[in-house]
Amino acid sequence: MNLESEITKIVESVLEKEYFLVDVQIKQLKEKKRVTVLLDGDNGVNIDVCAKTSRALGDYIEQMNLIETAYNLEVSSPGVDNPLKLLRQYPQHIGRTLLVNLKDNTNVEGVLTKIENNTITIEQKKGKGKKAEVITQNIDFENITGSKVLISFK
Repeated sequence: MNLESEITKIVESVLEKEYFLVDVQIKQLKEKKRVTVLLDGDNGVNIDVCAKTSRALGDYIEQMNLIETAYNLEVSSPGVDNPLKLLRQYPQHIGRTLLVNLKDNTNVEGVLTKIENNTITIEQKKGKGKKAEVITQNIDFENITGSKVLISFK
């Protein structure tokens, strides 16, 4: 079993059901490995969950001698610069503006209004003022390569 799948298995075993693993990244730096674990939750994730997961994972790595050299372990929530990867990440972003990248290399920008089954609904405003019209677009999750939450400072 490779290191990434071993770490995935351990993290998933220690998380409570409202939290989930988004990604495991392992990079070889000059002197040591960097293991980055990204967690999220149905209502976000806090630092206590990250710390508890980090301790459990660090203990396991040491006990099982999974990484024989020096390493950095970072457990955090995905920042705003990380794309949404899992359908389970979308509900907490209802009402926010997303930039959705599709498999056909096009993008859709609009407000996430709902998620139903494996489909997300995005509303886009076209035009200005009284002539503005709202276009609703349903997108199957399987057609999405990634989505970013767009932050507005208005």
